[in-house]
Amino acid sequence: MNIKEAKQEIINTVKAYTHRDKHGRYAIPLIHQRPILLIGPPGVGKTAILEQAAKECGISLVSYTMTHHTRQSAIGLPVIENRDFEGRNVAVTEYTMSEILAAVYDARKQSGSKEGILFLDEINCVSETLAPAMLQFLQCKVFGSHSLPEGWIIAAAGNPPEYNKSVKEFDIATLDRVKRINVTEDLTVWKEYAAEIHIHPAILAYLGIKKENFYALKSELHEKTFVTARGWEDLSRILTVYEELGIPATQQLISQYLQHPDISRDFSNYLDLFYTYQGIYPIEEILNGQTFSGREETILRLQASPIDERISFLQLLAHSLELDALELEKAQSLLLRLEDNLMQLHRKASLKTEEDSPVTMNELLSDAIRHQKHILSVKRSNHLFSPGEEDELEELLCWLEQSLQKEKAAGVQTAAEGLPTLKNSLSLRANHIQELQNQLSLHLEHTLDFLCEIFSENSELYLFLSELSLDASVIHFISRSSQMPGARKYLTCSQQLMGTVLPSP
Repeated sequence: MNIKEAKQEIINTVKAYTHRDKHGRYAIPLIHQRPILLIGPPGVGKTAILEQAAKECGISLVSYTMTHHTRQSAIGLPVIENRDFEGRNVAVTEYTMSEILAAVYDARKQSGSKEGILFLDEINCVSETLAPAMLQFLQCKVFGSHSLPEGWIIAAAGNPPEYNKSVKEFDIATLDRVKRINVTEDLTVWKEYAAEIHIHPAILAYLGIKKENFYALKSELHEKTFVTARGWEDLSRILTVYEELGIPATQQLISQYLQHPDISRDFSNYLDLFYTYQGIYPIEEILNGQTFSGREETILRLQASPIDERISFLQLLAHSLELDALELEKAQSLLLRLEDNLMQLHRKASLKTEEDSPVTMNELLSDAIRHQKHILSVKRSNHLFSPGEEDELEELLCWLEQSLQKEKAAGVQTAAEGLPTLKNSLSLRANHIQELQNQLSLHLEHTLDFLCEIFSENSELYLFLSELSLDASVIHFISRSSQMPGARKYLTCSQQLMGTVLPSP
């Protein structure tokens, strides 16, 4: 199955394994909860979907790469205990708690949640001495003399033997005790994920042209060449930072991520072209609906250009709109969080007033800051952040700290004096959000007007709308602002060309 289907299967398994009967017991006892075993080529996204599934289910995740462990670190160290057996004092070998199980109990304590996923990566590459203990753990959920606590689900991942010479095949008895999920690469599914994390537009444009170069892997005795989904994602991140720093992306850099000479060379050549198109086409002017010099020449060039150039141009436009939509969505989400926290401050101030003397703004904000720091610490330790949540919580903490400093500087004492100031600051943010909405609407409207004008055939517009429909931030805007000019234009074009309704946000 593809990586999206595998992720949903993991989520469904977590829901089933954590479901309780009417007596409060787990409906499927721990001993009968088969570990999840993901088998697939390297770099396809097995680790990523485990992290995403844990976040979406709201449970903890503890991860270990098993090739880093010896038998002692995984199982625990032997200790001699004296035990009484029928009147005889006998020395018995016991084991200290495994580092892995200790991490699970730490996660339970820190998060306050009794449920989670223990993820064991490269499970089929463990050492010969550790292999029997790992098989026992998969089957019985026990390391040494210590058990995995109830509510915790084992998930493991490994590569097929053709990709890794260290792989040890599981026997039938072991395979009959796990939920095996075979995962394969899928460009269409990966593009949905790529839109979510905003993969570099040059990569998306290139893979739109050279789909066959998305994933390639050859492992022979004297040569290992490969390109993986992980490689494209990591390359995207370094390209973005290099651009910010003004450092050129050379073929040498690209070949460090795309370790396939032909594909790295081909993408490097394309990237140079992409940057050339970026300099040729006035993207900002098109978004703003401005009349620019050389407009007719630009239109003629686009109409006569090869398909790879037109796809690159469309990707540049789509990327700009996606960044606009992302900025808007982040601002809206942060405002909701700030408003919720302001309501909590009001409630705490009201309770304090009823109990005793009025609470000071210093006390109110200082308590909120301590609470927010605690939330950040717990979520970081247990990998519980949903996408974008960490940045949002950091922004909230910054707002609280800045508000405290401003209230101190202004000499504000009581909450009755200080809370209206905080409310006014949120009103300014709401006005900014309205400006972002208007800007995105105009940019979308102008872009679609331009594309409808210059392309007599509908294929380019279809490609453009298909690309935008993958971006959740764009779809959220259109869903919530369907009466704004840009959203109306999108819906009209989409219905005419694609014959589809708006995708679910």
